[in-house]
Amino acid sequence: MKTKVFQLLANNTSGVLSRISGLFSRRGYNIESITAGVTADPRYSRITIVTSGDDEVLEQIEKQVAKLEDIRVIKELKPGESVYRELALVKVRCSADERQSIIAITDIFRGKIVDVATECLIVEITGDVEKIDKFIDLLEGHEILELARTGMAGLSRGIENVTFLP
Repeated sequence: MKTKVFQLLANNTSGVLSRISGLFSRRGYNIESITAGVTADPRYSRITIVTSGDDEVLEQIEKQVAKLEDIRVIKELKPGESVYRELALVKVRCSADERQSIIAITDIFRGKIVDVATECLIVEITGDVEKIDKFIDLLEGHEILELARTGMAGLSRGIENVTFLP
């Protein structure tokens, strides 16, 4: 099984994500992560999909998604040629005695404490998937009450692969 990251530029119309997820569902493909947002041009949305399968399945995914009516461009974001980031919010139970150790781990990972309560705090951390996974691993021994991850967003490096739509 391989994992690929696809970036789509799609018309910014209602139902686009529904049609994409419906295609994956009908064909039995797995979406590991999907993020979407408007681009600098409000007519278009940028959608990043992380999916996995063998070479044949991944090739079919790319071809089938490209055929969808609202999809203007699809390209693979290859490792080393792209920048990937994810945001995570982690709510951790902690006593006053434990708080400093969680803050220290957060500082090492260049995270931010965005909320503090008597019995817990919320950490915001951004980075690649591995960084967030390592941060969560280091919280072992602390109770994670809630975890919200955005999914991967990415862009290709440099100006060569920028797509301009009319």
